[in-house]
Amino acid sequence: VTWAWKILNWAWLKPKRVEKQLRKQGFKGNSYRFLFGDVREHAVLSNQAKSKPISFEDDIAPRVVPLYDQLVKLYGKICYWWVGPIPMINIMDPDQLKEVFTKINDFQKPKSNPLGKILTTGLASHEGEKWAKHRKIINPAFHQEKLKLMLPAFNQSCSEIISKWENLMSTEGSCELDVWPYIVNLTSD
Repeated sequence: VTWAWKILNWAWLKPKRVEKQLRKQGFKGNSYRFLFGDVREHAVLSNQAKSKPISFEDDIAPRVVPLYDQLVKLYGKICYWWVGPIPMINIMDPDQLKEVFTKINDFQKPKSNPLGKILTTGLASHEGEKWAKHRKIINPAFHQEKLKLMLPAFNQSCSEIISKWENLMSTEGSCELDVWPYIVNLTSD
């Protein structure tokens, strides 16, 4: 009976209480669906998005993160969705983001699997004081004035890649190209 109660609490009662609290705080999102949340809807939307062709002029968000894009359109920039019985909150308001980033112990990152911790290291995987220390170290590199000074270098790197791509094109004006190595070089530049 104890185990059944714990499972019922984890899979239904707790998510419904959390949903009620999120709605009280002004968040909007899909209602919790037993055990799977929005995972099935995400899979369906991803398959639909990947089945359609995309051009350079199209918005990439509906293709890459279709559920997220749909939720932002339906509920606004402050919303939530469900990954199983766990809510994920989306905040795009700069003032609220600043609050989240300054209260490092109040807002925890979702727990990743152990393999993810081995494969990803750096600022994205750090927590608490270690995250704050590393963020403080790299933050000056992303000040607006420093980024403005880097624009000519960004432009040159992008122009070089585009000219390489243009040289690879056939006379018909199209070709199939694996862009991954070029993107890797661009990020290293």
